[in-house]
Amino acid sequence: MSCFRWNRRNQTSTSMVNLASRWRTIRCLNGNIVMRRQRHYDHHHPHHPLRRSILKKLSPPLPHQCFGSTSQRPQYSEAVNLFTPNKRISNLVRNGQISEARALFDEMPHRNIVTWNSMITGYVRRREMAKAQKLFDEMPDRDVVSWNLMILGYVSCGGRWLEEGRRMFDEMPQRDSVSWNTMISGYARNGRMDEALRLFDGMQEQNVVSWNAMVTGFLQNGDVERAIEFFMRMPKKDSASLSALVSGLIQNGELDEAKNILLKSRRKDDDSGDMINAYNILVAGYGQNGRVDEARDLFDQIPLYNGEEKDSGKFRRNLVSWNSMIMCYVRAGDVFSARVLFDQMKEHDNISWNTMISGYVHMSDMDQAWILFQEMPNPDTLTWNSMISGFAQKDNLELARTLFERMPQKNLVSWNSMIAGYENNGDYKGATELYRQMLLQGEKPDRHTLSSVLSVCSGFAALHLGMQIHQQVTKTVIPDIPINNSLITMYSRCGAITEARTIFDEVKLQKEVISWNAMIGGYAFHGFAAEALELFELMKRLKVQPTYITFISVLNACAHAGLVKEGRIHFKSMACEFGIEPRIEHFASLVDIVGRHGQLEEAMDLINSMPFQPDKAVWGALLGACRVHNNVEMARVAAEALMKLEPESSAPYVLLHNMYADAGQWDNATEMRMMMERNNIRKQPGYSWVDSSRSI
Repeated sequence: MSCFRWNRRNQTSTSMVNLASRWRTIRCLNGNIVMRRQRHYDHHHPHHPLRRSILKKLSPPLPHQCFGSTSQRPQYSEAVNLFTPNKRISNLVRNGQISEARALFDEMPHRNIVTWNSMITGYVRRREMAKAQKLFDEMPDRDVVSWNLMILGYVSCGGRWLEEGRRMFDEMPQRDSVSWNTMISGYARNGRMDEALRLFDGMQEQNVVSWNAMVTGFLQNGDVERAIEFFMRMPKKDSASLSALVSGLIQNGELDEAKNILLKSRRKDDDSGDMINAYNILVAGYGQNGRVDEARDLFDQIPLYNGEEKDSGKFRRNLVSWNSMIMCYVRAGDVFSARVLFDQMKEHDNISWNTMISGYVHMSDMDQAWILFQEMPNPDTLTWNSMISGFAQKDNLELARTLFERMPQKNLVSWNSMIAGYENNGDYKGATELYRQMLLQGEKPDRHTLSSVLSVCSGFAALHLGMQIHQQVTKTVIPDIPINNSLITMYSRCGAITEARTIFDEVKLQKEVISWNAMIGGYAFHGFAAEALELFELMKRLKVQPTYITFISVLNACAHAGLVKEGRIHFKSMACEFGIEPRIEHFASLVDIVGRHGQLEEAMDLINSMPFQPDKAVWGALLGACRVHNNVEMARVAAEALMKLEPESSAPYVLLHNMYADAGQWDNATEMRMMMERNNIRKQPGYSWVDSSRSI
């Protein structure tokens, strides 16, 4: 029996080898591969256990050409060969490397529709529609995806390009739901809801995306009533429908209406997991509008997990729910309540940690922020940047720099935070050195970087460095209003008034009040009082509303020019004409104006009538005026007030000593010197910045 079985198996194996050998003989008929022997074998031995292994071992790979035939390789082989380059083009486009993608596209000897569509996608994403259209026109074959890409590109550009999208929509041979929905969304985003509605009504069959597009469109254009009407009429809703409606209602300020619809929807579908996204959006919406109690009430209505699997699809709190509520408290400055909720969470993600840490940073509680930072399992770049910014704001530049050096991966925000920290703390040399280090490491500056460095140049009047930064601005970014304001301030502070005025005049219609303040302040700082006041009058004629900073510069200009009458008029106009309450800086400027003119009694009366305690600037202005007009008695009053405000400063002692000496009151002068010695006051040496064109 065993022998019989062996012979039968051996015979079968031999027949299989012969059949497989015959199967390898392939005939070519009109370029088509015909494998008749394989079909014959498949028919007689469909399930034999050795079939697959023997055929695989004995069958050769498919030939590129059949014997003497000149036919091309099979079409499926070409598709396999195009898969890799198509994938590379797609990846390059996704990473924004459009030039590299086009170079690869141009090198390819064979292309299919996927190749063309991938390249068009790259241009559409960059809104380079002329290049996308040229490729589209050159395509040997197009499918519906090709047409939809072009329509999407034109629709995304908006404005007059919307008509080009509609032209292509009308010309395309066959439309799918994507074509219709793209065009509807385009009209909706551009405020043309009547045309969107006509297209919607013209669809043979609307899907849920079509309905969502109409609801979103009405909300974007402020038509809340019709948005709700369409939402109610929807035959079928998906998870995005309710969330889109709630989000749109929040943007229109209809939070109460959003809550009503949300509660009605929940009653209809009590335990659906789709509800949680809409609830989270509304919680966040309440927080953005400062309605924290209502946010918490809604949050408390979301049930906790009770032993179910987290992906059970039921209406339960998720991480987004907790994070949204914590963010509400942080926005309101209630870090304590946020921390209580944070501690109740069973698990945290990086958003939870970062929200809590940023809350402490904004409250300047760096001790608690540091504790959480050390407990956080995987701090990301955002975490490190928050800590660096927080310590820099607390004037702890040493610890901020230590964290900056330790962080595993820096980004542009990291550099900007550290440079801004140095700038805000007056460490201009540290800021410039770090900026140079940033450039050496290949990091490209953005507007924030350049604005901070320009402020550094303004701080120590480094004109040469400022001009270099101006060149970098021209090469790397398109100057916006803040950059232009920084340039005006930098040139003004450095004494390059002509260059500052040139930039000011070039800005034209893009000027804002900061631009005017910078230019008026520059004129006033360098003694060009007439130009400062002339520019201020032009500012008023153009109906630009001045700020309290404007009047500080105007009053300083009056002080430099000795314009007492004009100074009084401008001081009174602040409250009477512009509704600006005078601050202590304005009183100091007015004291300086009347004091320089010798009206010291009026200056003292002004100080005594101030609604707040005078500071060192006020007493310093009076002391300076007394020095000019040799009023020793009033100078002593001002100097003693300064000694109380700045006990470690030597300036009032030295100034009063010199006034006593000039008046021949040597006993009083000696008394001043002995008082300095008793109080251990040392005269501070003077210093100057020297710009060597390379370092400062």
